[in-house]
Amino acid sequence: MQRQRPWLSILFWVLISFLTLFPIYWLFVISVKPAVDLFSTPDLILKSFYWDNYTEVLSDRTLRGYMMNSLIVSTGNAVLVTTLGFLACYALTRYDLGGKESIFFWMITNRMAPPAVFLLPLFLLMTQYYRIGDFTLLDTKIGLILVYCTLNLPFAIWTLRPTVEGIPKELDEAAYVDGASAWKVITEIVFPLARPGVAVTLILTWVFAWNEYLLAATLTNFNARTLTTGLSEYVTTTGTEWGIMATISVFTLIPALIVFSLVQRHIVTGLTFGAVKG
Repeated sequence: MQRQRPWLSILFWVLISFLTLFPIYWLFVISVKPAVDLFSTPDLILKSFYWDNYTEVLSDRTLRGYMMNSLIVSTGNAVLVTTLGFLACYALTRYDLGGKESIFFWMITNRMAPPAVFLLPLFLLMTQYYRIGDFTLLDTKIGLILVYCTLNLPFAIWTLRPTVEGIPKELDEAAYVDGASAWKVITEIVFPLARPGVAVTLILTWVFAWNEYLLAATLTNFNARTLTTGLSEYVTTTGTEWGIMATISVFTLIPALIVFSLVQRHIVTGLTFGAVKG
């Protein structure tokens, strides 16, 4: 069908691209319009740019702190989750552990539950049980990293499983025969071959933590508040500052686009690695 009617395929992908990119374009349009023009007749083609929204956001020290918190929490969560997930997959796929399929299933069931289910127990754990004197994990970046680790680790394990399973065990055995230690096998043989899958897991868990709102809004107050939760500060009883919110949303897209651009060559390889075994 694609050979006979290539224009249908082109039209389909043009439509999909338009539906995907137009909301992002419209978000940018809102961010460069003054408030008085937002509720006027929509103008799809920009004729002038109103940069005061960007100036206000960049000059706001509080918002810059929120963005730094988001970068620290997202990066810390992605590195921790990917490392633990890779080591867990190696142990579960390389050693003959009894009931490992049940362990994999139990892990993914933890990811099936909506995040709202964990709000109350996590809040109580962070305020009452995980405390040393007056120090609690509530409203701390390390606390938020650990919370996201709880939700993202099962996903990381299931994403990395086919990658690690696709690496022949004979490579490990040959390295052991040559006198390599278990740690050297993991770091110098398995990890380099699993790098595409690790890159995909890293970027996906990073994006999940970067975009998360509900847990961050509940478990942070000011010190560890993230950029996504900062949006709610512009919805007040006197009105909603749509231009500022759109500008902040544009800034939230930029780091994600940068991270995607850095690892995009690994994404397709990582998602398909181990899908077909010879």
